[in-house]
Formats: sequence, structure tokens, C-alpha cells
Amino acid sequence: GAAMAHGHGPGRCRCCGEEAAERGAAWGLYLRIDRQRLQCLNERREGSGATVFRPWEERGDRSQFVESDDDEELLFNIPFTGSVKLKGVIVMGEDDGTHPAEMRLFRNIPHMSFDDTAKEAEQTFSLSQDPLGELEYPTKIARFSNVYHLSMHFPKNFGAETTKIFYIGLKGEWTEAHRHEVTICNYEASANPADHKLEQITPQTHFIS
Repeated sequence: GAAMAHGHGPGRCRCCGEEAAERGAAWGLYLRIDRQRLQCLNERREGSGATVFRPWEERGDRSQFVESDDDEELLFNIPFTGSVKLKGVIVMGEDDGTHPAEMRLFRNIPHMSFDDTAKEAEQTFSLSQDPLGELEYPTKIARFSNVYHLSMHFPKNFGAETTKIFYIGLKGEWTEAHRHEVTICNYEASANPADHKLEQITPQTHFIS
């Protein structure tokens, strides 16, 4: 049905659905966030900051959002389960004064507090109001090529008392962590045929003697 309406025959052109799925997959870094350790400072409702990191296809879900509490500032501490090369960010809010007006990105400073935001950011963006989640802010990839912890600071909005964010998209590549503990676990989990041969042969040898 849909393919006919577009007027291209089978095989000649990709379906729009596939393109959307591919675009969605590009924004899959939310899957690589260590949710247990994700923090949002100055969130009005505890745990609401985590809800803005979700599938690209679900960015329009207006029931999930974070709102700031005491003032308009929000600060996210986002640990990843490996190393990330961050390529782009989407920030989606309301079409009003609650939309964040600036975004500052910091890399590899775990547990940042608002005091720490006095540091110079790796990159700062002036944001436009983006109620549909369509604007992509490209990062300086060289600065964000080995990120295991990303902090996002939203210092101000377009004039409201509080800031609201509905969706944050993170685009990039993920590689597994090369920390020692992780390597050992992977080694044991993956069946190494050579090891197993030894284990099987050894008991039999003892048996014979």
C-alpha cells in the first residue's frame, strides 16, 4: 500500500519506514547509558531526568519530561557502559520560555555538581526552541571521541522560571569498555575451544593412569 502511494516499485527505493528506522538506530546511545548511575541535578521529580533518554521514535511522548526545581538550571551526569564517540545531540522542549536556551557539554568529569560548571565546557551550544525534536547539534568529534562520562549543563532557558526538557537524543558510536574486570568476565563467558579441550582431556588422562 504505502509503496504504491509513493509511486516507486519494489526494490528500486527504500521504504520510508526503513529510513526512519535507520535514523532511529543512529540515536541509540541511550541504550549505552549506565542507568543505575545516571544523575539529574535540580530535577523537580526524582528520576524524571532519566526518562528523557529514550528511543528516537518515542521522542514525541509528552508524558515523559524533566522539569527543573529551584531555578532554570539542569545538570545531567551520564555515565556510559563503555567508550562513546559522540557525534550529535538533539534537545527537545516546549515552544515557550521553558525550553533550554543553552547547552554546555563536559566530558569525563564524573559526579559533576553545579559548582563544577564554573569550569570551561568542552563545547557550548546556543539552542533554538525545538518542540518536535528535529534540530541536531553536531559536536566537535575530536573532543568527544573517547567519552565514558558526559555531563550536560543547561544554565538558562527562554525566560520561564523553570526549564522543561522532553527528550535528549545522543548520536554516536559505542565501544565496549576495556577495563580489566570487564575483560576477565568476557573471557570466561565466551567459550574458548582451546580451554575446553584442555579441561576435557585432563580428567581422562588422570583416569587412564
